[in-house]
Amino acid sequence: MARFTATNASTAVIKASRADIWAAITDPEVLPRLTPLLESIETYGDVWRWKLANLSVLGVSVDPSFTERMRFEPTRRIDYDHEPAEGVQERAGAAGSYVLKDHPEGTHLAMRIALTVELPLPRLSAPAVEGIMRAVMLQTGTRFAGNLHKHLRIAS
Repeated sequence: MARFTATNASTAVIKASRADIWAAITDPEVLPRLTPLLESIETYGDVWRWKLANLSVLGVSVDPSFTERMRFEPTRRIDYDHEPAEGVQERAGAAGSYVLKDHPEGTHLAMRIALTVELPLPRLSAPAVEGIMRAVMLQTGTRFAGNLHKHLRIAS
């Protein structure tokens, strides 16, 4: 098994209040509707289990479901790190943050995610695998932004 990691960071000014954005990105029922490939979130307090759609990377099927420790600073910041249950091996995980700040035109939202997967592929395939991961993450982020704008009923 080789480990592959891709990172994406983005920022945007959204013409909505921090409270409205916060409500959307902390709701485990709403977040999957906003995020392509995210099928569901199960919550156990500050531990969230993210279930993503199965993907195929270079002919290998990936079940990117993972458990995250969520740390919330209400209406300001969310940090999360991969934290599977004791004795459970997950072949995918994420770490990142959402940071919300007031802006004259609404709210400045900064997001960062590092996604890691273990695949039965040679490490030499890293440029191709990580390139695919980055492309999917970029497309997912773009669609998330559009869905968030629709959810908040603002023009994008």
